[in-house]
Amino acid sequence: MTDPRLLPEGIEDILPDDALDIEALRRRILDLFVTWGYERVTPPLIDYLSTLQIGSGKDLDLQTFKLIDQLSGAMLGIRADMTPQVARIDAHQLGHEWPTRLCYVGTIVHACGDALDKSRTPTQIGSELYGYSGLEGDLEIIKLMLEMVAITGLQEIHIDLGHVGVYRGLVNEAGLNERQITDLFDILQRKSKPELAGFISELDLNDAFKAMFMALPDLNGGREVFAKARQVLVQAGTSVQAALDDLEQVSLQLEQVFPRLAMSYDLAELRGYNYHTGIVFAAFVPGHGREIARGGRYDNIGIDFGRERAATGFSADLKVLARLSKNHHEDDTLQEKIFAPSDQDEQLSTLIRDLRAQGRTVIQQLTGQVGTAQDYGCTAVIIKDNQSWAIRSR
Repeated sequence: MTDPRLLPEGIEDILPDDALDIEALRRRILDLFVTWGYERVTPPLIDYLSTLQIGSGKDLDLQTFKLIDQLSGAMLGIRADMTPQVARIDAHQLGHEWPTRLCYVGTIVHACGDALDKSRTPTQIGSELYGYSGLEGDLEIIKLMLEMVAITGLQEIHIDLGHVGVYRGLVNEAGLNERQITDLFDILQRKSKPELAGFISELDLNDAFKAMFMALPDLNGGREVFAKARQVLVQAGTSVQAALDDLEQVSLQLEQVFPRLAMSYDLAELRGYNYHTGIVFAAFVPGHGREIARGGRYDNIGIDFGRERAATGFSADLKVLARLSKNHHEDDTLQEKIFAPSDQDEQLSTLIRDLRAQGRTVIQQLTGQVGTAQDYGCTAVIIKDNQSWAIRSR
């Protein structure tokens, strides 16, 4: 038998101190989203499997726990990403003609653990902007993501930007088939130049396309990437040039708003290629081996819900943000704990009730219990002083 004290691999309990940090950060981030006009929605944990995989290609298939609905016999899944569900809410339930801003937070479940972060139950928090295809939408979402990260108190934020339209435009212009596109995509993710050279040499392409594909892994770094890309991709079509223009324009505007923000660019960074359609981005901090937040444009996801809508957004794991955050227990009312005696005096009961109504924590002793104010980490106690009850610091 499985030891009932143990948890499955990648599944963890959240203990009181960590839970307090996570909840405090959750409140601050959601309050931030609201000030930007983002309205909260709460999709269900379990949904039709087909809904959960919309717009993601095969990316989420291996990460999704699957089960049979005992009522309908339909195949269900436990969500591994909330974005498809939020897209359904925008396209189907809300149906606004104007740009719609939505935010969310909740547990998602991964069937497989991440190589760097073993948790299989992230708490996903994020925002999505629907119904606006212009660069202002991409810029707003990136700015909001950076404001969210700032709330955590993390320093030396680095943002990496790319545009899947560069790769998408090149493979379409080259006339590659789906198998070739997939194989080339896999090679580029490994950034294996010898493997890339061998693969490209076997394709029936002219020398110009071969040179452009071979150059993709080197198109990463600072602002110099744009000049280099325009040089090596000079023979690419208008869609590739437009993608470069859009990426550079967003970069310039970010520099104006965040002049000290460290930015880099990678035109061969294609994570979520089957999902994203435009600008993609990720935020990093020193000492953490992977991104702390990521997002991008994913237009047309609403088609499967009966309505085509432009879309861009980002998400993060709230538990990771809380663990890395420098701002723990910022709310003083949450830190304070008052220990009250077990006396059932009416005046004492009224005082305790009033304190709790003010949002202050009062732990009342149970008759005959083991444990003192110190054991509970209380910062104050209620004592009787001249026939009245008073609060005294410990």
